[in-house]
Amino acid sequence: MLDLDNTIAAYDEHILSKDVIRWIEDLRNHNIDLFIISNSTRKKRVESHSDSIGAGFITESGKPSPKSLLHAMEVSGFGPGTSALAGDQILTDTLAANRAGVISIIVRPKRFTNPFLAIRFFLEIPFRAMCKNKMS
Repeated sequence: MLDLDNTIAAYDEHILSKDVIRWIEDLRNHNIDLFIISNSTRKKRVESHSDSIGAGFITESGKPSPKSLLHAMEVSGFGPGTSALAGDQILTDTLAANRAGVISIIVRPKRFTNPFLAIRFFLEIPFRAMCKNKMS
């Protein structure tokens, strides 16, 4: 499962970057199914990005509630032991993943478009430093 905003697309991106498309193609080549879980209320935007990668989606997901993740796993036929959620925010994405019993993958936000998100990212730095597995 993937968060959308600032994870695979910046808030103002209407088309996924070539790097993200290549990464998604690599996931698909390894038989990894994708599902977008977004707190966004912009359904058409989420649907457009989901369609571009052939993934299901949920908008207004209510993360950090695990309900949308559990629903996505149910409709996809996967369980917590074979699922993960990648997202850019600890207090929504990581917490939702942990509450749903799936692997949480924290990523660096694509872009800081407003000061609130930048401040929140910097407040999360000590928690990001505690992550077990890191990619350089």
